[in-house]
Amino acid sequence: MLTRLYQWTLAKAAHRHAERWLFAVSFMESSFFPIPPHPLLGLMCLARPERALRFGFICTLASVLGGMLGYAIGHFLYEALGQQILTALGLAAKFPVAACYLRDYGAEIILIKGATPIPFKLITITAGFVGLSLFTFLWASIVSRAFQFMLVGFLFWKFGRPIKAFIEKYLAWLSALFLVLIVGGFLAASMLTGGVKKDDKCSHATMATLNVTGAR
Repeated sequence: MLTRLYQWTLAKAAHRHAERWLFAVSFMESSFFPIPPHPLLGLMCLARPERALRFGFICTLASVLGGMLGYAIGHFLYEALGQQILTALGLAAKFPVAACYLRDYGAEIILIKGATPIPFKLITITAGFVGLSLFTFLWASIVSRAFQFMLVGFLFWKFGRPIKAFIEKYLAWLSALFLVLIVGGFLAASMLTGGVKKDDKCSHATMATLNVTGAR
């Protein structure tokens, strides 16, 4: 299924309304869509390097707005909708761990984990669930999303021709790498506790412990 969605997303790069699709995919990915906008962004920047900064901005804006939807789902509709989304994406088991870390560290987790292949929707829905300050959520999301998308846009804008030549030569390999990163993001979510001590309370968090300690 991921492969079919990936190919569907790539096809939108050649659509006459490609920018609208870029916005839509970036928006949806932050709350429920499994495919990140990076492949679509990369192909659009490849085709039009002079507009790469614009494309990066579209991704950043849409991702943050979509993140607000994810936040709202986690805050108001977790049991009715959020839980089903995370279960469908195979992220439900990691939700208590993410909730514990977001509650204890807040912006730091969004800045670090939000700029990795870990599905951003896990961060946004969880942030809403734990009641993280909306202001904190917004500024941290803007920074982490801009780091990802505007960096891509800047590189294509600044070094458009050399990068374009390189990518055109190795497009098949890079497409395969994008797919690996998508799958890797979901695997990375299973290692959300990476780099912490084994006795860290969050590494053993469950919904029961979150409820006891007042996650919301």
